[in-house]
Amino acid sequence: MSTRREARVCAVQALYAHDLAGGRPHHHVKTVIEPELDGDEDTQEFASRLFMETLLHQEEADEAIARRSENWDLDRFARLDHVLLRMAVAELLAFEDIPPKVTLDEAVELAKAFGTDRSGSFVNGVLDAVVIDLEREGRLHKTGRGLVGIESIRERAAASSNGPA
Repeated sequence: MSTRREARVCAVQALYAHDLAGGRPHHHVKTVIEPELDGDEDTQEFASRLFMETLLHQEEADEAIARRSENWDLDRFARLDHVLLRMAVAELLAFEDIPPKVTLDEAVELAKAFGTDRSGSFVNGVLDAVVIDLEREGRLHKTGRGLVGIESIRERAAASSNGPA
């Protein structure tokens, strides 16, 4: 049985291929995700949905990322870091049952595994700030068990909105 981490790896690979080559999203699902996760329907479904949600939320994700990466043009990001950031923001927005801490931890681990030496800390810093923004804006809607870390996010969001500008 595959894991959600394996699903995220496949989704990142499909997103990276789509970012490089373009084409129809269905093609990347069929050629990247499905063969790698063959036989595990649940994991295939999660990876495919994550891939598609990332494409659907791409503009929104880029706006959130750009707000929190001052002095950096998105085109200057390492391509993989950008893909990981987009995917994590889409997961934050579209997967209500996945705690933000899980999303951040998974994105950072993937960045460390597949990115540059600095990718892990870069992805962590940007996503931490994005989570605070989404919470402050009321766009982070999470339900279910395992959401213990959401209180600290709310506290940081409140502190950053009350603090000096």
